[in-house]
Amino acid sequence: MSAAGSAAGLDARLVVRRPGFDLDLDLRAAPGEVVALLGPNGAGKSTALRALAGLVPLADGHVRVDGRDLTGLPPERRGVGMVFQEYLLFPHLSALENVAFGPRAQGAGRREARRRAAEWLEHVGLADQASARPRALSGGQAQRVALARALAVRPGLLLLDEPLSALDAHTRLEVRAALRRHLAGFAGASVMVTHDPLDALTLADRLVVVEEGRLVQQGAPADVARHPRTPYVARLVGLNLFRGRADGGTVALADGGLKIDAVTSPEGDVFLAFEPSAVALYRSRPDGSPRNLWKARVTAVESRGDRFRIRLDVGGGEAAPGGGPEVSADVTAAAVADLSLAEGVCTWVSVKATEVRVYPA
Repeated sequence: MSAAGSAAGLDARLVVRRPGFDLDLDLRAAPGEVVALLGPNGAGKSTALRALAGLVPLADGHVRVDGRDLTGLPPERRGVGMVFQEYLLFPHLSALENVAFGPRAQGAGRREARRRAAEWLEHVGLADQASARPRALSGGQAQRVALARALAVRPGLLLLDEPLSALDAHTRLEVRAALRRHLAGFAGASVMVTHDPLDALTLADRLVVVEEGRLVQQGAPADVARHPRTPYVARLVGLNLFRGRADGGTVALADGGLKIDAVTSPEGDVFLAFEPSAVALYRSRPDGSPRNLWKARVTAVESRGDRFRIRLDVGGGEAAPGGGPEVSADVTAAAVADLSLAEGVCTWVSVKATEVRVYPA
């Protein structure tokens, strides 16, 4: 998608100051673009979303949507749609009346508001639930009513705060697909906060990663997933990530004496990444001379469905492990049994140079 201009989509600089925490974030979203805000707990994601909605005051900066300056306006005058994590449907109103509430608050007559609400309920596939109260709706139905309520105000900006987190795994799969369709049909800009990498990777056109109130990485989901630039992003997308200095295809890591060979790499300061599935483990030193071979101690064994994530403290070369970088490996249950993998066990670790990605820091 093209970057948002000053007269189209979202153009914001969000500065919020609180005791012990400052948020300073430039944020833009083009019409029709879905931007996902990601970051660890306390990074400032929800604060940013609430500042866009007018629920948190700005110490500095601005919020403009389609060229209209919303800075300082109360939430009800911003024309921004918001889907909260808890959905916050009015329990005493029917689904139709919940959706009609926004247009009524904007000054639409009762008949026009109900007509618009009925259209939106049909659009999200809930025309047959128009008279149902929230307590009679499933989690997925409640989420769709909340989305219809947000869109019924014809917003230029749609905000979604963890829109799928309240759903069970089966419902989440179904509603994620439906939400993707609805977002694809929305002409305005959308900003979504989520902790779920799958939600971000499948729903968003662009990821914006925030840590400690500052932007640390942004880009298309595929690019961010392949080239993480912080440990948080690497964990999110399931990669081993290191920083070091490259010289002739060998990267000397910044956090210890370990060196890792790659097939090719730029010179100078670089990031180095590889999949946990690319890590091979051995009970004893393997034959031959693999380019990347280290002795390591298992620090944790975590079950992940039909695979196990093994975390290892890696020493340099044949030196006794301890205090080195951490490497994660994904192995089968059979490998855990065959190698007697458990916390404290020593093993050999190798990664093929062809599996290592190196890119400028």
